[in-house]
Amino acid sequence: MRTAAGERLLSPAWAEVDDYLAHTLLPEDETLETVLDENQAAGLPAIDVSPLQGGLLSLLVRLSGARTVLEIGTLGGYSTIHLARALPAGGRVVSLEFDPRHAEVARRNVERAGFADVVDIRVGAALDTLPVLQAEGAGPFDLVFIDADKPNNPHYLEWALRLTRSGSLIVGDNVVRAGRVAQDGSDPAIAGTRAFLTALGEDPRLEVTALQTVGSKGWDGFALALVR
Repeated sequence: MRTAAGERLLSPAWAEVDDYLAHTLLPEDETLETVLDENQAAGLPAIDVSPLQGGLLSLLVRLSGARTVLEIGTLGGYSTIHLARALPAGGRVVSLEFDPRHAEVARRNVERAGFADVVDIRVGAALDTLPVLQAEGAGPFDLVFIDADKPNNPHYLEWALRLTRSGSLIVGDNVVRAGRVAQDGSDPAIAGTRAFLTALGEDPRLEVTALQTVGSKGWDGFALALVR
């Protein structure tokens, strides 16, 4: 189904299949359902990763053996909790959130989920917070999840490379944009996404791929990069 210009494409069948897969493959999860309810009650935008995407993030943490995770874009903490749950004992997530109201909701959700001692939520523009992390000697992070304002994605990638090591994973969300990423345009989010993908493809330090996805979140996709 094609929606108005600027909106995502969404087929009812995609959401139906997403629901089927989630109910078939994922256990009932009252904690994460409560997070989504709390986010909605607080008026946060409904742009959290889907349950299946959250499951993928958890698997990537486990498969990579990550102990330290950097998340750029907390929102209400739904993806943050997926990441924190997959960490081994002693693991840590540092999550950066621009909006103080979103960060407060996320802190409550993270505490309710039992990860207040695992997750460190930093408030402020990520491009201001990332140099602070570097100055503190944070990292190297084993996995970086980039899911924030798209115009700054190329800058987030630069910082991700400074704060990772050989063998680290970098995951960039929302890189398809309902297919508009393949089109030149003046939309800052598209331009930022295209510049991000170009930088990924041209950087010899990275081994990269990207996948399109369809589902309850529409037509989108993610990029996955391994630091050589």
